Amino acid sequence: MNSIAGHSRTPLKLTLLGAVCAAAVVLILFVPRMAQDELYHDFADQRTVLGIPHFWNTVTNLPFVLVGLAGLRLYLRRIPEGGLNELKTVYATFFAGVTLIAFGSAYYHLGPSTATLLWDRLPMSIAFLALFAAVVGESISPAWGRKLLIPLLVAGLASVIYWAVSEARGLGDLRVYALVQFLPIVLIPLILLMFGSPLTGAGYLWAILLTYAVAKAAEHFDGTLLELTGILSGHSIKHLLSGLATFWMLVALNRRRRAGAG
Repeated sequence: MNSIAGHSRTPLKLTLLGAVCAAAVVLILFVPRMAQDELYHDFADQRTVLGIPHFWNTVTNLPFVLVGLAGLRLYLRRIPEGGLNELKTVYATFFAGVTLIAFGSAYYHLGPSTATLLWDRLPMSIAFLALFAAVVGESISPAWGRKLLIPLLVAGLASVIYWAVSEARGLGDLRVYALVQFLPIVLIPLILLMFGSPLTGAGYLWAILLTYAVAKAAEHFDGTLLELTGILSGHSIKHLLSGLATFWMLVALNRRRRAGAG
């Protein structure tokens, strides 16, 4: 598992992935510069409860810290059988990022603005790109997953910082951030479909993607869902579903086994 040798069609598959990446980079060059829409911060649920502004959008970040700390505790105690020993640092980075999402997102939602959004996006980049490195490591090569982790994190954090600096200068540009965040969403399903894995239970990774997709849909219907439920807005539901998506990774690391193991 430390190399990708033995996959007869691996070069062709990797070429396809490279072509997708190249096409995405070229495409983004033709997209006009995108500044952060200030209306993004105008969430449907503006209620203050117990003295906490935007209460539900803030407290629904709790699942992230619960899942993140549970994952970190798991790796402090033992290496779970549902993961690869070679990717221990990658998994731990994912759960560290998930934990930080809780604090970064809560901080943002206490006073939503383009300035505070920086602290929401930084930890999201850590968690999401660590997940991508884990998928690469499990499906293609553990060595690749390890080696890609730092470059991916640097790219993700740099994309957020570049966006924040561009906004501060009045030339807001979300294109690089969008590329770094959404290209893995395209690549992960392709990798899962094209490459095998030494681990059973690929359905958990698909569950992560599906749950996150539903979370993004809920976010789109922010006000509508608040009217329907009378309690939670679409954005609050997005937080809960996104927390569930990270939980599937925790479950996977506990329940998966090496293929062929008794």
